Amino acid sequence: MLETLGEANTTALIGLLGGIALGLAARIGRFCTLGAIEDVLYGADDRRMRMWAIAIGVSIIGVHVALSTGHFDLGEAAYLDRVWNPLGSIVGGLMFGYGMALSGNCGYGALARLGGGDLRSFVIVLVMGLSAYFVMSGPLAHARVWLFSVEMDASTPQGFSQLLDTAGISPLVTGLVFGGVLIALALSSAEMRRARGQIFWGVVVGLAIVSGWVGTYWVAVTGFEAEPIETHTFAAPIGDTIFYGMTASGNALSFSVGSVLGVVIGATLGSYSKGHFRWEACEDPRELRRQLFGAALMGPGAILAVGCSVGQGISAFSVLAFSAPVTFAAIFIGAALGLRQLISGFAPAE
Repeated sequence: MLETLGEANTTALIGLLGGIALGLAARIGRFCTLGAIEDVLYGADDRRMRMWAIAIGVSIIGVHVALSTGHFDLGEAAYLDRVWNPLGSIVGGLMFGYGMALSGNCGYGALARLGGGDLRSFVIVLVMGLSAYFVMSGPLAHARVWLFSVEMDASTPQGFSQLLDTAGISPLVTGLVFGGVLIALALSSAEMRRARGQIFWGVVVGLAIVSGWVGTYWVAVTGFEAEPIETHTFAAPIGDTIFYGMTASGNALSFSVGSVLGVVIGATLGSYSKGHFRWEACEDPRELRRQLFGAALMGPGAILAVGCSVGQGISAFSVLAFSAPVTFAAIFIGAALGLRQLISGFAPAE
């Protein structure tokens, strides 16, 4: 495959296939971060949050099995090869969660809605991708580094598997325990055990995350050109896709571009299969203003937190990075604040 397609195109294909699976999960399985949070807080329904736990558990187990068989290296994971900044996780997570509530979707969800014909999501995707680049490598990049730089020994473990490995506990054991506990907790509800469709799509999402890690690692160690080892996340990759769309003649495909396009394709296929595809546009300028402001918060928030609701909420969890639970908690709190503002306007309880 590498000889035929080349390293860059192969990684893009891996991202595309995983992205299609994620897009199908969003449209058919209703896998959604904000939806799961909203269901828990206002719908007295935790099945989609349990679905999220299944995805995390499957991804943790899959990654650590791959690690034990030599098909992955934790030290090469994007969430473990840098020093964790807790302040960035908290501030970025709060910004991302609050922006997600205002926009009505995270980057992944906006791509999935775009695949269903929602033109409002197209605007959200553009603003989020551009605002992420604005902070990652644009005019505010130096300010971000100055405010959120951390001086620590880079050899310090940045994840639970790495930390416990120094104590003599095999990463495989750590992964099986953490992942198994999460799956067991998710399936502890009889109602969830009856929701076979949600269980199935939770597993699909988890495996899509694993496929990114394992696939890009295989390309990196097999090919001759240096390719980053990564998996699905939807903040900077949206900006990468916009940038590729403008410079394709002088640029190469990447996993990020394949992943983003895959979600849109998978969501489109899922929408048509369910008969849900229809063109939609924003009729209220105030609603569009709120959504644009939320998207402008999500992009920088994801950069500060080094990942979005999928990037930190599943991908970083899959390698058991210290940043994952902290960032996910911050995203949850930020989203809860945003939802409360939208629903009750922070009105005091009577």
